Amino acid sequence: MLNEQLPLSTANLSDAMEGANHLDFSIKPLQRHYKLFGPALTVDTPAGNNYSVLEAIRLAEPGSVLVIDGKSYCNRALAGDFVVAMAKLVGISGIVLDGVIRDQEDIEKLNFPVFCKGSTIAASSKKEKGKVNEIISCGGVKIRPGDFIVGDDGGVIVIPKEEVEEVLAKAQEKWQKDKDRENEVLVSKETVYTYLDNALK
Repeated sequence: MLNEQLPLSTANLSDAMEGANHLDFSIKPLQRHYKLFGPALTVDTPAGNNYSVLEAIRLAEPGSVLVIDGKSYCNRALAGDFVVAMAKLVGISGIVLDGVIRDQEDIEKLNFPVFCKGSTIAASSKKEKGKVNEIISCGGVKIRPGDFIVGDDGGVIVIPKEEVEEVLAKAQEKWQKDKDRENEVLVSKETVYTYLDNALK
């Protein structure tokens, strides 16, 4: 569905939702030009423990986005190249993590969208279980299983599952208005001045 809406960006979607539902700016794509979209498969895991991350990978439906509330803990990684490779092989479309990964160089070679706070070298523990497919908070945003996750160079945004069609339509309309404005204003110095004079009245 979203493929048909491209070139919509997270910024377009944010405009459609009046600036709501974007994850904290510290959660960024591991590499530039990653694109991510799909329904959320949520994980609430204790800091530094990835037992439930593995549970979620086992339960995942193809096309889902693994969204992990890692409690913003950055001393131990909740996924390395092995875990990310498993996620890719079972058909998960990407990972969003409020925490860190490790094995960054090898993960980048997988060409698989990972959005996180950065990388470290210490592995996670598997001593404590968390919860899978329940409401979580990730990057300061409440996310329910099935909410639509979109990520790009700008960051990550969450579309409530019952509002997807409405938000996409609004975003498409706003994108077209922005393009029309660019074509009208970004022509010459005079057209820029005319626009600014009208905007500043």
